[in-house]
Amino acid sequence: MAESDRSAHWADVLATVLLSLAAVATAWATYQGAHWRSEQGLSGNRSTVARVQANRASGVANRQIQIDALTFTHWVDAYTRGDARLAAFYYRRFRPEFRPAVRAWAATKPLTNRKAPLTPFSMPQYRSAETAKADALEAKGGVESLRAQADVARADRYTLCVVLFATALFFAGISTRLRTTGSRTTVLAMGWLLFVVALGWMLTFPTSLSL
Repeated sequence: MAESDRSAHWADVLATVLLSLAAVATAWATYQGAHWRSEQGLSGNRSTVARVQANRASGVANRQIQIDALTFTHWVDAYTRGDARLAAFYYRRFRPEFRPAVRAWAATKPLTNRKAPLTPFSMPQYRSAETAKADALEAKGGVESLRAQADVARADRYTLCVVLFATALFFAGISTRLRTTGSRTTVLAMGWLLFVVALGWMLTFPTSLSL
């Protein structure tokens, strides 16, 4: 076999291998890009749901605080007038979360102690489960939002790899149309270089096989 024929043969072999590998890599990158787009949508939905739930919990917490403030106003009026019966009536209507704060506040002798907190709402014993729930849901929404952003970035990188692999496919295909050995070798080398660089970069990306 002549030297030119051997060169042409190996050029065809390398072009065929590149076409095959680049086609598989393109399919894989396309699948991963679509997968991470889907993950981005799911993360975005979870973020939205968490924030909606956070708003609801915050609304409940605000209503509970209003109830606490209203009952406290009536209770403290009876408390300062020394009407123990009426004060007990309102005390029994405090929410269970509010009572520890009122007891702790009353223990500071607010009527005679100028250093006592102004209201039980500033006492460390005053806690709201709904407020804590709202904060946790808001934090969850933030985490899911960041995850959605990361998924978008992953999908974009895979999409760029699809473009690079498609370009390598173009070089491999066009190399078979060139007649001179030098031009075929140059174009094929460019295709292989682009493919290897893109493949090496893609291998650093996170992958998922979930259906």
